[in-house]
Order: sequence, then C-alpha cells, then structure tokens
Amino acid sequence: MIKPKTLRIWCCVRYYLALCLAKGQSSETVRNKRSGLKKFFLWCLNLNVHFVDQITIDLMDDYLEYLNSYRKKLDHQPLSDAQKRSLLTFVKTFIQYLHRKGIIAENTLASIELPSRGFKVPKALYSVQEIELILDQTLLFPFKGFRDRAILELFFATGMRRGELSKVNLNDIWLEEQKVKVQGKGRRERILPLKGRAFEWVVFYISKIRPKFAQINSGNALFLCENGKRISPSKLTHMVSQYIKLAGIERPGACHLFRHAAATEMLENDASLRHIQEFLGHASILTTQIYTHVSKAKLISVYMATHPSAQEKSGLFD
Repeated sequence: MIKPKTLRIWCCVRYYLALCLAKGQSSETVRNKRSGLKKFFLWCLNLNVHFVDQITIDLMDDYLEYLNSYRKKLDHQPLSDAQKRSLLTFVKTFIQYLHRKGIIAENTLASIELPSRGFKVPKALYSVQEIELILDQTLLFPFKGFRDRAILELFFATGMRRGELSKVNLNDIWLEEQKVKVQGKGRRERILPLKGRAFEWVVFYISKIRPKFAQINSGNALFLCENGKRISPSKLTHMVSQYIKLAGIERPGACHLFRHAAATEMLENDASLRHIQEFLGHASILTTQIYTHVSKAKLISVYMATHPSAQEKSGLFD
C-alpha cells in the first residue's frame, strides 16, 4: 500500500481508510470512520487547517466545543455524549495510525482526554405482547411476509444486530444441531441456539420461500431481496419500521429493539449477565450491564424481597 506523499488531511484519510479495510475491518465500520473524519475535515477547512501535523490537542479542544454546540439537521437535537466521544476517537485513532506508519513524527493526540460516553437507557422497550403483535403483521403479506416473519423471529430469538443478520449465509444455519453461526463485530464468531418457532420459520423460509426470491446472483445469502440480492442492513431497518407502524406502535427504533427485548426478557428470567454478554456478542460486560437498568420487573421483585421498607408493616393505618 503506497503511503501518501503529502500531509494534506484528506489524502491521509484515504490512505488510513484503505489501511482499515486491508486489516479486515467491516465496510460498515470503515463507512462510519469516513463519515466522522469527513465531518472533522470540513470543520478544519473553515479554520484553514489543511495538514495533519496541524492537528493538536488545542485544536481538538476547539472541535469539542464545536460538537457541544452542534445540532443535528433532522431533529435539531444536540449530539449525545457517546456520539461526541466517537467523533473525537475517529480523529485520535487516525493520528495514531499515521504516527505508527511513520507518516508524522509525533502522535500529537496521545494524551488527549476523551469525554465520557455517558449512559443512556433504551427508551422504547417492547414487551413480549408487543413483539407478538409486530410479528403478526407479517401474515398480511404472502411470500414476502413469510420471509419477513422468518427475519423477525430470528431477530428476537437470537438478539442479532442488523448487520449480523444480513450477513447470515445458508451454511450458517445448522439444521441438525438447531444452531446459527453469527459473524459479530471484530470478526468474533459466536454460535447461538435456534429453537422452537424461530427454527421452524427459518426452515420453512429456506425450503419454501427463498427459492421464490433466489436468482443467479443470490449466492449463499440466507435472506434475499426481491431482486435476489442479499438483504442489506438499511433494508432491514425500513422493513422492521413498517411492521412496527402497522402494529400501531409509535416509538423510535427498529431492529435493535428486538435485541433489547430479547436481552431484557432473559435477564428477567434469571439469566446471568455473563450469559447475556455471550449471547449478544458484547466484547465488554460493561455494555451488557445496561440491561440491569431496563429490567424493571426484576428490580421491583428483588426490592420487595430484600428491602426492609417493603417488608415491614408500620401499623399506621391499622
């Protein structure tokens, strides 16, 4: 891979992104990095900052100030703490790689202090009854609805991310063992059970529905679009959102909410955090711990069983 002959920011960004792809990072990860670095690059242009050796901690302090005041175009809301941290991390890692490759003499952002990513509890949690209502909407549409039902059942049964589900191939469904192999983030594979109704819907889709979508360009992809190509993450989001609306549920979010629902139900039925971490494919259990805050039923039952205020009778109104 040819190193850039100039220190101009965007020339170095293109080299860095190509390096990320060569190292096996997913196209979605690289796309996010490109978007974040483009935002930083355009901001730098307004300040007449054109070269990577001009990127200092003082400049990043100014960039953070800009991010704090930034409002999103769609809803005019501020960036979350996690979004600001990610945007700064994109730049920090970019500079770190350039230094590691000898393109710049000093890692000027080595000692940068990143803001906390904050803590945000998912707002739109679905009950099992609501999940069932959403699943039922697929039966309104023949063939396409059967495919979509298999997708939604797989989402809820496995807690997969949308990017993971779109990558599932036919040979990732282990029919005899009733398991599915998942290609997670950072090339981490995990094997998940696929039982009961979800297994039956996936088998039905493979045997009866997929052949109606399959074309010469379909390859080994499990879930296919109407044109026979592998279904994309964005297509999954649009599809799930439509079924949520048909169910009469007006809450934000789509595919990821099945993941939240699966994890929350497991926690409320006494699954350990370690098992849920493995189930969801989280690299750190700190990410999994968010579900201890959304499992309200479990919190209330533990409180009632253990807290003195919930157990003693005052006799005040006897």
